Amino acid sequence: MLYYLFEYIEKHYQLTGASVFQFITFRAALAIILSLLFSTIFGKKIITYLQKKQVGESVRDLGLEGQIEKAGTPTMGGVIIILATLIPVLLLAKLDNVYIILLIVTTLWMGGVGFTDDYIKVFKKDKGGLSGKFKILGQVGLGIFVGSVMYFHSGVTIKQEKISSNVVQKAQNALPEFHPEEQSLKTTIPFVKNNEFDYSNLVTWISEDFKAYAWMVFIPIVIFIVAGVSNGANLTDGIDGLAAGSSVIIVFVLAIFAFVSGHIVFSDYLNVMFIPRIGELVVFIAAFAGALIGFLWYNAYPAQVFMGDTGSLTIGGVIAVIAIAVRKELLVPLLCGIFFAESLSVILQVSWFKYTRKKYGEGRRIFKMSPLHHHYQKGGYHESKIVTRFWIVGIFLAILSIVTLKLR
Repeated sequence: MLYYLFEYIEKHYQLTGASVFQFITFRAALAIILSLLFSTIFGKKIITYLQKKQVGESVRDLGLEGQIEKAGTPTMGGVIIILATLIPVLLLAKLDNVYIILLIVTTLWMGGVGFTDDYIKVFKKDKGGLSGKFKILGQVGLGIFVGSVMYFHSGVTIKQEKISSNVVQKAQNALPEFHPEEQSLKTTIPFVKNNEFDYSNLVTWISEDFKAYAWMVFIPIVIFIVAGVSNGANLTDGIDGLAAGSSVIIVFVLAIFAFVSGHIVFSDYLNVMFIPRIGELVVFIAAFAGALIGFLWYNAYPAQVFMGDTGSLTIGGVIAVIAIAVRKELLVPLLCGIFFAESLSVILQVSWFKYTRKKYGEGRRIFKMSPLHHHYQKGGYHESKIVTRFWIVGIFLAILSIVTLKLR
């Protein structure tokens, strides 16, 4: 809203300084400040309100140290993250940008699924919450929406550099020239030379006539990524500050990717895919990062509030969609390595337990407990030490992810 207001003022009144709102970096800086202030100042008021409404966490006794003391801690704190993200975005972002619309819908969609799950747990006193099939249905629905927009919307395009003139342009220190915008299913494969891959190749090897049906392969892949990352974030949200802190690290890297991919000079210099209009996502990501940091103020050990599924499913969904939008979804297992490890530990634990029970008549475990952070809790590590070390691993993975911009 403010973007359009200052654009109007600059156009009609030539007010000095109004043009500053044209800069993505300025609006992103303002977004992270506003979201941080909202989540820290109004976050406390929301926590107090949740306490008055007795929206407390019901804790199952898993034999973990300090677990029982967490009972009654306000949950559904993901509302803080959602509000602290959307308010700055609505004020500062270009609301006609297809990627901004996509992320707003994602936030509200997954927030709604998570909120419904938390509401059933808290107010209906059903510890199972929303049925698993309805959660999956929500994730699949979002995946279909995101995949359809990425494939069919005319505003989702890339530009290919004109290789023939590239040498001359660089010699003249001029801006690179690009082909006209084109809709494409190309994405980026990390650590590989000539690292672009077109999803349509998955069907065109049969016949070029099948290219028109590439969406039948692309959309299921998007659904898988959205479901995988959102469930990974949900599993990671098991001890104070782990999911929020890990997510902050991830989204800062995604902000770098969005900025570079949306900047004609930087994308040319780093030889990465140039995606028109994607730079606007930096404003959304900045607001999202500020919301997560502000929430972490109250969620760090000992937590005064839990995000619940309202927060964790939203976080996972948003991260997945940003990665897909900036064409870095194949980097998710590395960048979101913490989420991946948590999910993998559960899959391995359950699969091995079922296999050994069937073979030996008694189920056996790989880990002391899953998800992975509970394994270390069972090993006697304090949860604050576990969280800090997971963050360090997350930072290392983030650095490796950034390195993929040049290391191929």
